[in-house]
Amino acid sequence: MQRPAQSEYGDYYHLYVSQVPDGNIFHILRVQPSELDALLAGASDDKADYRYAPEKWSLKEVLGHVIDVERMFSFRAFAFARREPAELPSMEQDDYAAAARYADRPLADIVTEYRTVRVATLALFETFDETEWGRQGRASGFEFSVRSFPFIIA
Repeated sequence: MQRPAQSEYGDYYHLYVSQVPDGNIFHILRVQPSELDALLAGASDDKADYRYAPEKWSLKEVLGHVIDVERMFSFRAFAFARREPAELPSMEQDDYAAAARYADRPLADIVTEYRTVRVATLALFETFDETEWGRQGRASGFEFSVRSFPFIIA
């Protein structure tokens, strides 16, 4: 699959898409959980609870945010691939983070959830055909192609 054109997602997301390396996007998405494991090797719950300043997110909450966002963007891809005509709402990340209580959970459980969500995301994306990848929809005030979501997630 080709990288989406910048016109296929809002300007806000260009920073994310531009950081995805060249290569097969499905391969990139498949290897990221192993890369996360390597990054978190030796991280204890105490380290994962650390906040560098009051009101800042801990490592657990950052990873929880990544999970929440992947779910949201996967749902948007699903909805637009199925021709959802309505604009989908925004996601207020601080409200989601507060409601999720990731800080109260063991890091190992959050990592397992991340891996599970990624498997579900890939299973969904592997069902889309060329026509579905090219479909578009509107969310958070931006137009998106279905094709943009794997790159935003990665």
